[in-house]
Amino acid sequence: MSAPSQAAVSHSGVQNIGLQVEQDDAPADAVSVAPKKKEPPPETSESIRLRILVIFSFWAIILAVGLPIWWKTTTIYRARLPLDQMMDWADGRACRPVFPLRISIEASSLQDHESQHLLRTTQHALDDLNDFSAHHLRLQLSPPANGSAVVQDTTKGHDNEELALVIRLLPGPETKADLQAYSPVLDVYYTPNQVPSSSSSTSSLANYIANTLRDMFAEEQAMIAYLLSTSSAPPERSPKALAPEVADSLAKWTTRSIKYARTYHLTFSLFTPIAEPCSWEIEKALEEHMKPLLESFSSISNFTIDTQVQLYATPGVGGNVLKKEDLSGFINAAEWPLSPSIGGAPTVNFIIYVGDMEVEGGGKSWLIPQWGGVVIQSDVSDLRPAMLIFSNQLMSLLGAPESGSLPLRLMTLVRVRSAGLLLKASGTMGSLARLTLALPSISIPKSVADGVYTTIEHLRKACDGLGGKEGLENARIAEEAAEKAFFEKSMVGQVYFPDEHKVAVYLPLLGPVGVPLVMGVIKELKAWRKRRRMSKQ
Repeated sequence: MSAPSQAAVSHSGVQNIGLQVEQDDAPADAVSVAPKKKEPPPETSESIRLRILVIFSFWAIILAVGLPIWWKTTTIYRARLPLDQMMDWADGRACRPVFPLRISIEASSLQDHESQHLLRTTQHALDDLNDFSAHHLRLQLSPPANGSAVVQDTTKGHDNEELALVIRLLPGPETKADLQAYSPVLDVYYTPNQVPSSSSSTSSLANYIANTLRDMFAEEQAMIAYLLSTSSAPPERSPKALAPEVADSLAKWTTRSIKYARTYHLTFSLFTPIAEPCSWEIEKALEEHMKPLLESFSSISNFTIDTQVQLYATPGVGGNVLKKEDLSGFINAAEWPLSPSIGGAPTVNFIIYVGDMEVEGGGKSWLIPQWGGVVIQSDVSDLRPAMLIFSNQLMSLLGAPESGSLPLRLMTLVRVRSAGLLLKASGTMGSLARLTLALPSISIPKSVADGVYTTIEHLRKACDGLGGKEGLENARIAEEAAEKAFFEKSMVGQVYFPDEHKVAVYLPLLGPVGVPLVMGVIKELKAWRKRRRMSKQ
C-alpha cells in the first residue's frame, strides 16, 4: 500500500473514532436533531360541520327523493280481487246449475179434474224416472186456448215464462206421439180407456207421456251431465257416471264443436282442378237452403257469409279413392285461399270440390272438427244436395244435438251452451285466484279487477236465468270477461320475471354507488368517537 492511501485510511479511522467518542460522551439531556413527521393542522369545527352536512345531504337526497321514486316506479300494483268469491264460483258453491224445463200440457178434450189428475200422475212418473236433479222436467197445465194461438206462441207460458215444449192431448184410435217439425209441439194421441180415473194412482197414459219425454230429452241430459262431470263441481252435485259409449260420443261432440261466439263467418268455396266451372248459382242456393236455417239461429248467433271460386286448385292428396287417414291432408292450406278468421269472428269453411273421387268405403263428404266441411261433387248445376249436407255439418259444428226437431235442437243448444260457458267462466275465475295466490310478485292491473267483477256480476245473472236466451248472453259476457282478465298481457309477462333477474339488475347499479356512501358514514362515525374520547381526556 502506498503512503497516500495509508494516510487516508488512518484519517478516516480517526474521524470514526472521534464520532463514536462524541456519541458515547453525549449528555443524557441532549436534544436530537433528527427530522420529525409533520402532523396535519387540526380540523376546524367549520370543516367538520361542512363534511357532515355533505354526507347528510347525500343520504337525505337518497332517502327523501331517490328511495320514494324507486319505490313508486318499481312497486308492483296489485288490485284487490274477491278471491273468496272467485273460489266459490270455481268450486261450485256460488251457483248450482239447475235446468227446470217447463212443459205445458194442453188437455182441452179432458175435464178439469181429469187433466189435473193426469198432470200429477205424469209428474210423479217423471220424477221416478229422473236420477239427475240438475235437469228436471216441470209440467203445468196451459190455460184454455184455441189451437192456432198455441201454435203462434208456444215458447211462452201463461206466466210469460219460456216453455221447452207444449204437449197437446188429442183423442185418437191408438196411442202415439207426433213431434212437430218446425215448432216445439208434441201431439199425443190417446184412446178413451187410457184416461185415468180420480181414484187410480197410476196411468198408462201418464207412463207413456213420461217415457216419451225422457227419451226426447235424454241426449240433452247426457250433454249437461257430461259438462258437469268434466268441471270442478262438487262430487255431490256431479251426475252418475255415464256409460262408456255415451262418454266417448260426448267427448267427440266437445272436440267437434266450435267455441261459442255471438257472430260466425261462413265461407263457401268452389275449388276446381281445371278452368271450369268459373261460376255457380251459390246466391240462389244460399237463399233457398241456408238462409232459413241461419234465421232460426238469430236469437243465438249471427252469421256473415262470403263466397269464392278458385280455378286450378290441386288438393293436398291425390287419387280417385281417398283413405280416411288422408282426409286431414286433402285441404291444401298452402295454396288455397282460406282465411282462418275475418273481423275476429270464428270462420267456418264449406268447400265444394269438383271431381269424381270418393272416400274409401263410400261417401263424398266429411266433416273437419272445429273447421268446416267438404263435399266432392262432379256437377255443380244443382247445389241443393251440398247445401243440405252443409246445413247438417253446421249444426254439428255449432254443438247442436243430433236428434229432435229443429226448434227443440236449438233450445237444447241454448241450454247446453249456457252451461258450458258458465262452467268455463267459473273455472277461469278459480285459475286466476290460484295464480294470484301462487305468485305474490305478479302485477294485477285495475282492468283485471274490473273484468273479475264484471264476470261475477254476469255469472250471477246467468245462474239465475240458466237455460234461457238471457242466461246464454250473460254467460257469454262472463266467459269473455274472464278470459280477457286471465290473459291480460301486462300480467302474463310478469309470470316469467324471476327474482334472480332483479338481483342481476340492481347489484351492478347500487354496488358502486352505495359502498362509498356507507363507508363515508362509517368513517365519520369513527372520527366522531375519536373526537369524543379526546374531549373527555
